[in-house]
Parts: sequence; structure tokens; C-alpha cells
Amino acid sequence: MPEKDLAATLASMADPKNFPKDLAVILVWLVLTVAMIYVPVLNETFLRVIFSVPVILFIPGYVLIAALFPEKKSIDGIERFALSVGLSIAVVPLIGLVLNYTPFGIRLDPIVTSLVIFILVMMIITIYRRAAVPEEERFAVPFEQVKPALKSEFFPKESSKLDKALSWILIAAIVVAAVTTVYVIAFPKDGEKFTEFYILGADKMADDYPEKFFAGSEQFVWVGIGNHEYRDVTYTVETLLLNAEWDSATNSSVIHSSKVLDRFSVDVADNSTYLEMYNFTIYDTGYNRLEFLLYNETVPDIGVSAEAKMAAAYRDLHLWIKVIT
Repeated sequence: MPEKDLAATLASMADPKNFPKDLAVILVWLVLTVAMIYVPVLNETFLRVIFSVPVILFIPGYVLIAALFPEKKSIDGIERFALSVGLSIAVVPLIGLVLNYTPFGIRLDPIVTSLVIFILVMMIITIYRRAAVPEEERFAVPFEQVKPALKSEFFPKESSKLDKALSWILIAAIVVAAVTTVYVIAFPKDGEKFTEFYILGADKMADDYPEKFFAGSEQFVWVGIGNHEYRDVTYTVETLLLNAEWDSATNSSVIHSSKVLDRFSVDVADNSTYLEMYNFTIYDTGYNRLEFLLYNETVPDIGVSAEAKMAAAYRDLHLWIKVIT
């Protein structure tokens, strides 16, 4: 781009009168959505869902399409709308996938921050690219023509009373469908209630567990608890050392001796995950199995047998270990 064209483009961008109306609506909607998520009173209402859904299912794709196609003749309105929805469905999971491989993880704050940054960057690119296009060729949402266009579409002058009645029925059906969709999203039916319980190795992967180590050496695993019980839960985790062997005849483990290694409780909010490093040290070489037991409401007395504890556990995991001197 020639230097004078670049200067003219930047000057056009800086003029508030040239700020696209569609992007202004998106910016206001984005600010309101962030408020609905983080303002204490508002984030407990159904408005949080109403404002958040377009930010996930429409706006990311819309601003991306706006940045790619700044001219009005590039694609028509129907194509722009369809691509906006389709690309949103593609972009948001990709952002989540990238976050999954970062220290931030897939949590509310990183997701909101990433979406806001993506949308704002695409808006800046859109403003720049539209400013570089002659004004008569720029894409713009004709807000002032929406009402007349809808009226002529649903109620043309030559339409009969029956046609008008059918149009009103169609409008009512659209409104009912929209309200029903919002209601289902805002007040979802409880699904299956369950808890995830898992242990991970050194790299937070289901691999490289401490299975053979010296007595008295400090070892660790990552303990994860995912709460999908539709309520906050206080879980209790107990670790047991077992001297056990597998009996192929009965297809079960025979426990010869046991010892409590540790017991701790953790509060996990609904629809959230606890993942923390768990350090342990084993001094006795007479045990060959490390048992992880998860309790929710029912926590047995610490002095009962290992078999009773395992029967009372909500979830259980174990590692076969070899402690050497």
C-alpha cells in the first residue's frame, strides 16, 4: 500500500464517524457479556446465558468473516450469516484446544480472556481493512433498512388476509422457538451425576507412574477429582498401603496386610476440577500396592479394615509398586 494510502486509511480508522455500526453493536454486546459473567448479582441470572451464547456461537465467526471479506460484494448476507455460525463452531473449540496445552487450562477466565482478545483483534483488522476499501464498496449492516425489509418480506402489499395470518403464525413460531431455546439453555435439565477420579504421572499424563523406587524416597502423582454432581461436594481421599496378591481362581485380590498412609479432604465446586500434586513417602518394603480411595458423604472410620474401606469408597484407584532398599 502506498504511503499516502496508508496514511489515509489510518486517518479513516481514527475517525469515530467511520466506526462500523455492526462492530459497535458487537463491542457493546461483548462488554455486557463480560459484565453478566463477572458482576456478582448479574452472573446468577439467566441473562448470563442469553448474552454468552452469541459470543460463543456467532460473534467469533462473524468478526473473522468481517476481517476476511470487508467488501459488500464479496459474499451475500445469507452466506455471511451461515459462515459466521459455522466458523464460530470451529474457532471456539480450537481456542479451547490451544488453552488445553497451556498452563492456563480450559477454565472460565482463560476462555473468556481468549475469546475477548480474539474478537477485539479481528475487529481491529476489520476496521483497518474496511477503511482501505472505498466507502461505497465497504460492507455495512443496513440497520435502517431492516424494519422495512422485514415488513415487505412478511407482509407484502399484495398479500391477502390469509397470507398475513400465516405470516403472524410464522413470526409467533419463531418467537416461541427462540424463547424455548433460551429457556432450555438457561435452565438445563440435570444430566447424569458422576465424579471423575484419576491419578496422573509426572507430566500430568496417564503414564510414567512411580512404580519402582527406593524406600524413604519422596514420590508424587497428580490426583484429579472432577465434580459433575450438580452440587458442591466435600470429598475425602485416603491412601492405603496393601500387601496383596491376585487370585486368578476367584478373580479378585487377596489382601494380607494394610496400613493407612494418608487421609485428607478437599472441597470441589460443582462442574469444576481439583488437580493437585500428591507427595508420599513409603519406608516399608513389605507393601506392593498403593490404593487411592475417594469418599463423598460416607467416610468410614479410619480404623476399619481395608476391605470395608474399599467397599465404602465412592471411587477407587491403585498402583502396583515395588519398594526396594
